[in-house]
Amino acid sequence: MKIQLYLGTLFSRIQGQHWWIGILLWFVLVAPAQASVILRVAIERGVNQVKVGASTTAIVKDSAGRTLGQLPAMSAYAAQSVPGGVALDKWQSGLFWIEPTAKGFVYIGDRWFRGRTLVIPTEKGLTAVNWVDLEEYLYSVIGGEMNSSWPPEALKAQAIAARTYALYEREKQRNNPVYDLGDSPDRWQIYKGVSSESRNTYGAVDGTAGKVLTYNNRIILSVFHACSGGHTENVEDVWGNTLPYLRAVQDFDQGFKECNWVKTFSPGEISARISGIGNIKDMVAESFSPFRSVKTLKIVGDQGTKVLKGEEVRTALRLKSTRFSVSKGENGSFVLQGLGYGHGLGMSQWGAYSLAQRGASHLQILGHYYQGVALTPIQAK
Repeated sequence: MKIQLYLGTLFSRIQGQHWWIGILLWFVLVAPAQASVILRVAIERGVNQVKVGASTTAIVKDSAGRTLGQLPAMSAYAAQSVPGGVALDKWQSGLFWIEPTAKGFVYIGDRWFRGRTLVIPTEKGLTAVNWVDLEEYLYSVIGGEMNSSWPPEALKAQAIAARTYALYEREKQRNNPVYDLGDSPDRWQIYKGVSSESRNTYGAVDGTAGKVLTYNNRIILSVFHACSGGHTENVEDVWGNTLPYLRAVQDFDQGFKECNWVKTFSPGEISARISGIGNIKDMVAESFSPFRSVKTLKIVGDQGTKVLKGEEVRTALRLKSTRFSVSKGENGSFVLQGLGYGHGLGMSQWGAYSLAQRGASHLQILGHYYQGVALTPIQAK
């Protein structure tokens, strides 16, 4: 199935004005040459069908690397799962590579990306993987994770943290034959493709190119979150394991509306999310971290009791954070009043914004949130 694509419409819709042509030319003529580290980012996983294409004429190759033919520019085709492999237009193969010519972009699902595309069968259908240069991947991630209008030093801090995190995940997934990481924020980093790139994200990435955070010469787990609500946490109070660089520090994110929240649950809403305990009678925060985040939350029902621990507290109830107090509201409801957004570990993005506004450099920001780390050139291949 072939569908005509309009790259310009995408850019103008996202940005609200017709400036995409100049940016597209900037991509092609000015963007730095590729570095040596390639990431495999799963954009679609376990689907029966995925739309693929390219902004320029694309070369289509099979599992042996043989050229099968070309896909015309600005057209999307449905790659479909079939017995023994993948069907794409008039071809069928164990897998397909789609490689744009002349530094074009690839189209996967409903977004444009740099690099090339691998469409490969997996256990639950097809997986479409974007093979992309690490630095070019970061051009998008920085704009997805932070507002690109934020101070340059905050963006640079985010670039180094995001680069470090990507390589940490790449190493962790080294036995995964298909991909290194995905594109969603629940487990990985926000990767929207070229739509979240801008001159400011290029500056942040290029200005820190090839630099990562290490502890004892090993790449760190450089997690980050939106805001902590005044103080970050020690990792063992959230995930149970101890890491010497993820220590609790003062944060600078107070006063931002994004870091204050209130959520009200009816007993029925809690019962729907916490199964097996019947009608909810009470909700009690039983233990806290040193900085008043809830470590264990007891939920009492007329058929049983359940105790949530650590990150379970946040994920089971879909809360912004675990730093909250519980009170009773009207009609038996429970009112949770909270601070922070995210797990509270590592760099606080709103804290980085605030520190940069006060004149802190990106190195000072990173040194504050990741204790005892060193800035090191990439040694991965």
